[in-house]
Amino acid sequence: MAISLGVDVGGTFTDFVWAAGGELGTLKAPTTPSQEEGFLAGLERLPTGEIGRIVHGTTVATNALLEGKWAVTALITTAGFRDVLEIGRQVRPSLYDLFCDRPPPLVPREWRLEVPERLDARGRAIHPLDEGAVRELAGRIKAGGIRAVAVVLLFSFLNPAHERRVEKILREEGVEVPISLSCEVLPEFREYERTSTTVMTAALRPVVEGYLSRLSTALTSRGIAAPLLVMRSNGGVAGTGEAARMAASLLLSGPAGGVIGARRVGLAAGFSHLITLDMGGTSADVALIRGGEIALTPGREIAGRPVRLPMVDVHTVGAGGGSIAWIDPGGGLRVGPRSAGAVPGPACYGRGGTEPTVTDAHLLLGHLPANRPLGGLPPLSMGLAGKAVGRITHALGLPPEKAAWGILEVVGATMERAIRVISVERGHDPREFTLVAFGGAGPLHGAFLARALGIPRVLVPARAGVLSALGLISADLVHTFVRSLVVPLDELSPDRVNGILSGFRRQAEGILGSEGVPPGARKYLPAADLRYRGQAYELTLSLPDRPLTEGDIRELTEEFHREHGRRYGYAVPGEPVELVNLRLTAVGETEKPELPMVPGKGNVGEAVIERRRVHFGDGWIEAPIYAREGLPAGAEIPGPAVIEGAESTCLVPPGSRAYVDAYGNLILEV
Repeated sequence: MAISLGVDVGGTFTDFVWAAGGELGTLKAPTTPSQEEGFLAGLERLPTGEIGRIVHGTTVATNALLEGKWAVTALITTAGFRDVLEIGRQVRPSLYDLFCDRPPPLVPREWRLEVPERLDARGRAIHPLDEGAVRELAGRIKAGGIRAVAVVLLFSFLNPAHERRVEKILREEGVEVPISLSCEVLPEFREYERTSTTVMTAALRPVVEGYLSRLSTALTSRGIAAPLLVMRSNGGVAGTGEAARMAASLLLSGPAGGVIGARRVGLAAGFSHLITLDMGGTSADVALIRGGEIALTPGREIAGRPVRLPMVDVHTVGAGGGSIAWIDPGGGLRVGPRSAGAVPGPACYGRGGTEPTVTDAHLLLGHLPANRPLGGLPPLSMGLAGKAVGRITHALGLPPEKAAWGILEVVGATMERAIRVISVERGHDPREFTLVAFGGAGPLHGAFLARALGIPRVLVPARAGVLSALGLISADLVHTFVRSLVVPLDELSPDRVNGILSGFRRQAEGILGSEGVPPGARKYLPAADLRYRGQAYELTLSLPDRPLTEGDIRELTEEFHREHGRRYGYAVPGEPVELVNLRLTAVGETEKPELPMVPGKGNVGEAVIERRRVHFGDGWIEAPIYAREGLPAGAEIPGPAVIEGAESTCLVPPGSRAYVDAYGNLILEV
C-alpha cells in the first residue's frame, strides 16, 4: 500500500508523519540550515515502501522575507505610480515611537520602472500602452542582473490587456526571468496592497522555485516518483508549479498545516469549538475554529509588509522553546522574540548556546528529562542550562527556580495575549472553547494558559509534537479566485454575479481536472466581501453554491447587518451596503489518513517511568513521570504529573487531571 508522507520544516525541528494501511508513524529531527538537506536526511530514516504522495510545509518563503534574501526584482508600473510601494498607507505602526522605521521597499526606487499607459476606473483605455517604452525597459532589465519582474498597472484588475501585453513584449525581447502579473496574483482594487503582494510574489518566486526544483530533482534521483504537494497559507495544498507561481501564498505554510491537523483531531475527539496553540522552537501560532470552520482572513502584514492573499487566520508571537530571556534597560524580564533556533539552540543542547531560553527553564524545573530528549538530540545538560539561567538569577536577585519560573510566566503572558486577540477581541468567549495544545512545547504550557483564560479543558493530541505534519496529509487541494466590483448591492443584478462565479467555476474545474480530482470530490464555495458605503474594510460572507436570485441579494444585505452587529457590536440597517469582491474557493477533497485507536486495556501504574522533583510554580513536588505510549484508553492521571511522549511532553499541574480518549489524545480538565 502506498504511503502518504507529510514533512513540516520548522525553525528548530523537521517533523515527519507517514500513513499507510490505518497506521501512522512519526519522526522528529533537527532542522538543518539548508531545508532540503534535513528533508532528505529524514527520508533515509523512514521505513521502506512505495511513497504515493508527499505533502510539504516549508518556511523557505518566510525565511527569505525575514532575512532579506529575496531575488533582485524590477517593478513595471503605470507612469506616475512608481512610489506607491514606498508611500503605502501612511499608517504608523507605533504612533508614539519617534524612532520607528518602516521596512525598506522590496524593490529600490531605481528598479521601479514607469511605462506610459492608462485605464480609467471602469477598465477602459484612455492612454494606449507605449510598447516602445516597454521594449526599452526590457533592455535595462536584461542588463541589470534582475531575477524577477512584477507588473502592476492601474486598474488592471478590471482589464488585464495592458499587463498581458507587457509580459508578451518582455518575452519577445528575451527577458527570461519569472514575470508576475497583478491581474493573476491579486485582481483586486487597493493599489498599495495589490502592488505589495505582486512584488512580494515576484521577489520570492525564484527562491521558492529554486528550492522546490532542487528538492524534486533529489527525490527523483532517489527513485521517488510520488507527486510533491506544498501546503499554502489558505489551508490547502497545491503542486510545485502553482506553489512557486504564487510564492507569497506559502508564507504561512507550516502554521496552516497545524490548524488543519488540530481541526482533524478535535472533531474526532468530539470538540468543534477549538482554540489552537502551536508552540514550537521559535514561535507560537494561535487560531480559532468555531463549529469546525477554520477562520480565514483576506490578508495580513508579514514583516511589516501587507500580503493580501487568503490565509488561515493565525496570530503569531515570538514565544517558543528557543525564545531567549533577557533583561530590558528598565530591569524587567523579557522573553523573545529573538530565538536560539536550531543552531546553536538552547544552552542545554550543548551546541554553543549560552543565553537562557524557555527550554532551559523547563529543564531546570524538572519538566523535561535530561536523559530522554526529543528529536534524537544527545542528553541535555543541566549544568549548561543552570549557567545560562544564572544570568537572570544574578540580574534579578532570585533563586534559580524562581528565575526559571519567571521566564515561563513571561512567555505564557505573551501567548495569553495572543489568544485574547483571536478570541475576546473578536467577540468569542474562550470559556466556550477547548484549547488544542501541540507542537514540541505547547503541551508544557497548555494547562496554565487554559487556567488563566478560563478555558475548561485542554486537548493534547496523540502526536502533538508533529501535528502540523499530520495536518499536511489531511489537507485538501484548494484554489481561490477573486474579482473586484465595488457596486452597491441594491444596484447589483444576480445575472452579473452568476456570470462571474460561473467563469470562476470553469477555471476551477479545469485546474482540479488537471490535478486528477474526480467530479464527486470537488466542492465550490462562493463568497462575497461586503461593507457599508464609505468603510475602509470588508466582511466576507458565504454565498449559496447555485445561481443567485433577487431574494438572495436581499437576504445577503440582512445577513451583512447581522454579522456586522455580531463582530463590531453595532449595525446600521438603513445604510447602503456595497459588494466589493466576489470570491470562489475550489476544493479538491483528498483521502484522509485514519486516526489509529489505542487499546483500552492496560495498567496505568506500569506506565510510570520514575518519580522526580518537579516545580509547578508553588514549590517542588515529587511527581510521577508517565510514558505516554504505555497509557491505555480510559486511563486517568491526577495532577501533579508529567507525561512524556516521543515528540512532546505534557504537564498536568496540581488541581488538574488528565484522561486518555479512544484515539490516545490527552484531555486535561483544568
